Amino acid sequence: MIYVFKTSVQRRKDVLQLQPVLNDLLSSSNWNFDLDDCDKVLRIDSPVEITPSVIRLLQEAGFDCEELAW
Repeated sequence: MIYVFKTSVQRRKDVLQLQPVLNDLLSSSNWNFDLDDCDKVLRIDSPVEITPSVIRLLQEAGFDCEELAW
């Protein structure tokens, strides 16, 4: 399933900061940020429900994060 999140991640530096913890949390998933999108979108392809964990992880790292409805 594809999950899409609006975030406040702004820079590549922010993505690099999040990379280790996202890789740890999403070890069986593919993820990427689209920093060119106005919503600074985080897309995750995951076989399991990850929404609460991803939101909590980004918030704990100091970023806003909310799931976008399809």
